[in-house]
Amino acid sequence: MTNYTFTAKSFKGAIKSGNIEARSERELAEILRKEDYILISATEKGKRRFFLPIGLRGISIGQKLMLTRNLRVMVASGVSLPRALQTLSQQSKNKNLKKALERIKEDILSGESFSKSIEKHPHLFSELYCSMIRVGEETGSLDRSLQVLSQYLERSHQVRSKIKSALMYPIVVVTAMIIIGIVMMIKVVPQLKEAFINMGVDLPKTTQAIMGIGEFLAKNWAFLFFGLFLAGLALAFLRKKEGFRRQKDKIFLKTPFIKEFVRKMNTAYASRTLSSLISGGVSIVEALKISSNSVGNFLFQKSLLSVSDSIKKGKKLSEAVNNFSELYSPVFVQMIQVGEETGRTSEILSQLADFLEEEITNTAQNLSSIIEPILLLIVGSVIAFFAISIIQPIYSMMQSM
Repeated sequence: MTNYTFTAKSFKGAIKSGNIEARSERELAEILRKEDYILISATEKGKRRFFLPIGLRGISIGQKLMLTRNLRVMVASGVSLPRALQTLSQQSKNKNLKKALERIKEDILSGESFSKSIEKHPHLFSELYCSMIRVGEETGSLDRSLQVLSQYLERSHQVRSKIKSALMYPIVVVTAMIIIGIVMMIKVVPQLKEAFINMGVDLPKTTQAIMGIGEFLAKNWAFLFFGLFLAGLALAFLRKKEGFRRQKDKIFLKTPFIKEFVRKMNTAYASRTLSSLISGGVSIVEALKISSNSVGNFLFQKSLLSVSDSIKKGKKLSEAVNNFSELYSPVFVQMIQVGEETGRTSEILSQLADFLEEEITNTAQNLSSIIEPILLLIVGSVIAFFAISIIQPIYSMMQSM
């Protein structure tokens, strides 16, 4: 037995660290998983191994979708799992994905199940993914589970791509405006100030304000960027704190124009995940726990966990969800009731997710079309303010000549 110092993260986002004795990191990960924690890092004899999140490993949802699609086709064609994983590993251009697939293949050849093998790679395979694979193995319908996962990943990829493309223009414009503004303040404005001083021009209040800001940024730009860096670190630290996340997400759910978008987006993610898990054979209690990780809002996460506990006590899904009317719309509750009465809960949730995802993309596109003219007005106003502040003293000087 080896004594490990570990850091783990729960499905609710809580961080846990301590010491546990285990035969291997694999056994340590299994022990923590039974407590609803995922191993992040482990130390043994001064050696430290990090299980980095998906973003740092460079595995995109598109890559995961292609992997799942190809694996489903090969499994459905009768290709053995080790051979399929070997082929996909050779085809992969991502080094981290290639190594993960090779390790999974070796674990399967040594006698482990596919689901147990992929659980060792939480940076690549989510709890939803592992649960679907486990159910597929138990029921002998792995190709069906992979098909459901492919559909889930494809739909998620489509929605995220549409939202990103709709919001890309405003983000690029704002970023460019900030960068150009900072460069002008640091490089151009101090030179203009020196020129005005040499000419002995009386500067208006607006020009003096711009010159003062430009001089301050020119002298303290390093401290400015260092301060922004520290603010980013502080924000990253606070995001892990439950109290901060709760208050932040409460504000989002109370902010006009944003609250409906947040509600629809989290409801859509929960509906899509629940539909995929239920159709794949996962129990409703377990599906709700896993679905809590698919939503980004802390209050929605807590609500799904509470609904799961209520169902354990004998309540219906619709009754449990109805207790959170501030989060879920009456239509959502009614659709679940229809699904319970007809025995088509998974299908109804899928249709509801389709409807909500369409509304989300339309809202994002409409928001983008509203933001564009507002941004143009802001950019135009800023440029006009700069122009007037710079031209006014020059005009005054010309009049006095």
